[in-house]
Amino acid sequence: MRILFLGDIVGRTGREAVTRQLPAWREQLKLDLVVANGENASHGYGLSPEIGRSLLSAGVDVVTLGNHAWDRRDMLREINQMPNIIRPVNYPAGTPGQGHYVVDVGRGKRALVINVMGRIFMDPLDDPFRTVSEVLSRHKLGVTVHAVVIDIHAEATSEKIGFGHYFDGRASVVVGTHTHVPTADHRILPGGTALQTDAGMCGDYNSVIGMGKEASLHRLVRKIPGERPQPAEGEATVCGLMVETDDATGLARKVAPLRVGGGLAPNWPDF
Repeated sequence: MRILFLGDIVGRTGREAVTRQLPAWREQLKLDLVVANGENASHGYGLSPEIGRSLLSAGVDVVTLGNHAWDRRDMLREINQMPNIIRPVNYPAGTPGQGHYVVDVGRGKRALVINVMGRIFMDPLDDPFRTVSEVLSRHKLGVTVHAVVIDIHAEATSEKIGFGHYFDGRASVVVGTHTHVPTADHRILPGGTALQTDAGMCGDYNSVIGMGKEASLHRLVRKIPGERPQPAEGEATVCGLMVETDDATGLARKVAPLRVGGGLAPNWPDF
């Protein structure tokens, strides 16, 4: 199975870059599954149902969220009717929506996608390790599902790396989101799980993690509230991670970053 995970989509320039290019990439890269983090897609803060539907129409199979999941109240109202837009699974019981989704990818194969949020330097939710373990107790890689993709939306690199090692052998890929900067540590762990600490973002890197420089620097330098930063509007770099899995085991065989456009060094997966 070929899986493409796209990092946090930030604002108009990020989502337009994704929706413009993804249909061709699905065919060119022979993708079976596309997952994208969309929690910054609506003007940098949250995801509206309308923009969520546009990402799904462009070829994203599952949209994950994070700490900005409820910035748009309309998503809070509609997420129960949009099962392939998922929020962190470790929100308390009774929170609208769900934290995991099983996708039929064709050819009789199914993939489980889990969204979870870390706790270090974040608004603490339920234990992410225990919560994901409970989900995986009902879905066994290589038996009931043919791939498992985990998006851990977290601040601390240590927590994201630890998460990868904890679930090594039980997931096809563990990939971090939230910090918007792609890390260079993509690899396959000893148990067969692909890991990258952070996938980066789909947005304008001539910015402060996707936001306009002026308002962001005002806050950083003066340390007083000012204008709310808005997404930068320059050319976006689309950042993500591509993984090829073994059909029999669901474990990773190949892993490579994807970076296209904008200001970062380009990289195209040579699969």
